[in-house]
Amino acid sequence: MAQTAAPTSGGTADSTAKSAAARTTASRPSVQRAASSTLQLTYQTESGLSYRPDSEPDVYARERCQLDVYHPVGASAAPTVVWFHGGGLTGGNRSIPSALKGQGITVVAVDYRLSPKAKAPAYIEDAAAAVAWTFKNIARYGGDTNRIFLSGHSAGGYLASLVTLDRRWLAVHSVDPDRLAGLVPFSGQSITHFAIREERGLARTRPLINDLAPVYHVRNDAPPILLISGDRNHELLGRYEESAYFWRMLKEVGHPSVELLELQGYDHGQMAEPAFPLLLRFIRQQAK
Repeated sequence: MAQTAAPTSGGTADSTAKSAAARTTASRPSVQRAASSTLQLTYQTESGLSYRPDSEPDVYARERCQLDVYHPVGASAAPTVVWFHGGGLTGGNRSIPSALKGQGITVVAVDYRLSPKAKAPAYIEDAAAAVAWTFKNIARYGGDTNRIFLSGHSAGGYLASLVTLDRRWLAVHSVDPDRLAGLVPFSGQSITHFAIREERGLARTRPLINDLAPVYHVRNDAPPILLISGDRNHELLGRYEESAYFWRMLKEVGHPSVELLELQGYDHGQMAEPAFPLLLRFIRQQAK
């Protein structure tokens, strides 16, 4: 385990945030272009791509099961990050994190169905479907199918962790999760998510570990993993301790490449900003 330097001013724990801004879903893919002076590459965003079949009968699934792809134009074999937004599985919308722009990588930002309108395992199935879509399609956007990384903040980190460690979700799409190049959850729950507990009438403060908990599926042959948490004194709902337990159990089963970083002085909401450079460093390390 390791710790990073604290910010100039500490924060306090904040509650699970729902997105305050509504996002209008595009009816057809739109394209935006931006130039990167750093890498001398031009980047393009393809928006509103559906990762569910056109025949999907669920109207809500058709509305939510879309993604955006941000990619360097003309590149080939670029590392790809599939990014799942946070929001407690009850809110939030996809966006390309600004810290990942202009970095020579392809980013897939995913929307998924939300509770309580959808209940478990709907959003887990959506996360797996989006990853399967990425394996099937990312080469056309210059992405390398051998270098696909899963990441996300909070609820997004939970989804990324579960579909990486529990083989059954991607197996539905004939994808082996061990093809993933790595997993980097930002303050993701490792026990069964509190939104799922609430769906089942349990208090969010009552811990539960069942087959919907990433830690339930620890195994020594999973892809390389970097766990990033905020400060244990400022984090949400014991999130650091969950990450530490996740790390310990992965080590106990003999996982050869798992690290836990604690971002001292940063609370649950603040920790994402300093975590992005660590994600980028991890991607570059795995590429060596």
